[in-house]
Amino acid sequence: MANLDADDPVDASDSDSDDDSDDDTAMLMAELNKIKAEKAAEDEEKEMLKRDEEERIRMENILTGNPLLKDKYSDTASKADTKIRRRWDDDVVFKNCSRAEPDKKEGTFINDSLRNEFHRKFMDKYIK
Repeated sequence: MANLDADDPVDASDSDSDDDSDDDTAMLMAELNKIKAEKAAEDEEKEMLKRDEEERIRMENILTGNPLLKDKYSDTASKADTKIRRRWDDDVVFKNCSRAEPDKKEGTFINDSLRNEFHRKFMDKYIK
């Protein structure tokens, strides 16, 4: 060691710094893997909570959407909603048609002005 120059590298300190940097790299990689695992577990937990909440909302909508099941399963259903009930035929087009209404016979066209339906009604009304 007597012939060492200032420019010559020292072998002993180089191997120590290489070992230290390898150890530091290994520690940093282990820490990085640990952080990634924690983040993945946290993301999985958030996703599971989100799925549970969506499933709860979906089931609540299913149970409260059916008026027959609303009273049985829904604890938030108010009785005020059940008072206003519409009949099943409230919105149909031919609601007030009577079954006892006489059937109108279909008038056929007659090309004779004395035998057509208008002339017969007119004569019945004003002449007889």
